[in-house]
Amino acid sequence: MAPSRGHSGLLSETADVHFRGRRAQLARPGRSHHIAGMDNPSPTPAFTLDSDSPDQGPGAPSVPNDGALLDDYSRVVTGVVERIGPSVVRIDVRKQGRSAGSGSGVIISSDGLALTNSHVVQSGRLVNLTTLDGRELQARVLGDDPDTDLALLRVEADVSLPAAKLGDSSKLKRGQIAIAIGNPLGFDATVTTGVVSALGRSLQSRTGRMIEDVVQTDAPLNPGNSGGPLVSSAGEVIGINTAVIMGAQGICFAVASNTASFVAGEIARHGRVRRAYIGVAAANSTIPRRIALRLGLEQAYGARLLSVEQGGPAAHAGLLSGDLIIALDGKAVTSVGSLLRALDAEKIDRTVSVDFLRRSEQHRVWIGPVERKAA
Repeated sequence: MAPSRGHSGLLSETADVHFRGRRAQLARPGRSHHIAGMDNPSPTPAFTLDSDSPDQGPGAPSVPNDGALLDDYSRVVTGVVERIGPSVVRIDVRKQGRSAGSGSGVIISSDGLALTNSHVVQSGRLVNLTTLDGRELQARVLGDDPDTDLALLRVEADVSLPAAKLGDSSKLKRGQIAIAIGNPLGFDATVTTGVVSALGRSLQSRTGRMIEDVVQTDAPLNPGNSGGPLVSSAGEVIGINTAVIMGAQGICFAVASNTASFVAGEIARHGRVRRAYIGVAAANSTIPRRIALRLGLEQAYGARLLSVEQGGPAAHAGLLSGDLIIALDGKAVTSVGSLLRALDAEKIDRTVSVDFLRRSEQHRVWIGPVERKAA
């Protein structure tokens, strides 16, 4: 899939990422991996017999009766699918009269607003949507944001469609159920399940910029799942599926729903996402408890600067690599995601305060964010 580049810790090596044939990089520690956008040709199915497994067939050990537990799990999943499934659409893209690929999307407003991946629409202006009940609709691309691999669509027909609710991804916990719905490899309305494997990951987008606060899941994703929803057991969209690491087992990524909500709002209002820029790279970091108690801080996390761009607003203000930002313009910064959201269009060409920790002491500087240039 796509984005992956970013800092979610110390990033030492990179992996090739393919967004519909384009390459980006995923910064991750450790071994190199090949990552691919979820849009490959149909595979050849491989079949196995039950007898191939030593745990099945005559003489296999008896399995404990956990039917009741499985029934509860099944009821949760099927209930979510029944509620969210009708809001998931197939997206087909055509260029110069030819098919240019397909993906998934999710309706987020009954009047026809839908979210998908930027790499699915491929800078196009019109796409075709197919609903679960077989309706074919044309949709206009209101805007796309390659920096977060998100795009917002509007169905052109006057229709009322079932819509899914965007949840609060800041409340996610590792280990909670994650359900992916989409059209992998052309198999419409496919459901896969897993858990939230990790939070606060960073992916590098096709533009080279980082997508922060990415959700990692082991819910199986394949080409065609791009743009579809990752859903919680409460039936809320917690992410927009965007990338996988090919060759790995269950390492998949989704753009967090809070990021998706912000981007959709900006595109709906302005047709694009305007962002303030201070010239730093950062990662989520814990504030040592003894320091938080001594300074009277209520928050437990901040955004630690991994690098500061020479000549940028942060450098001019005196910020250094290793500083831990805890507030911007008087509002708490508890993660890289919250820092990015705080750097909205309203901060452009203003002077705002930045509170940070350096060598266990709290400091404040004043900084003048500028408008982030389009990729």
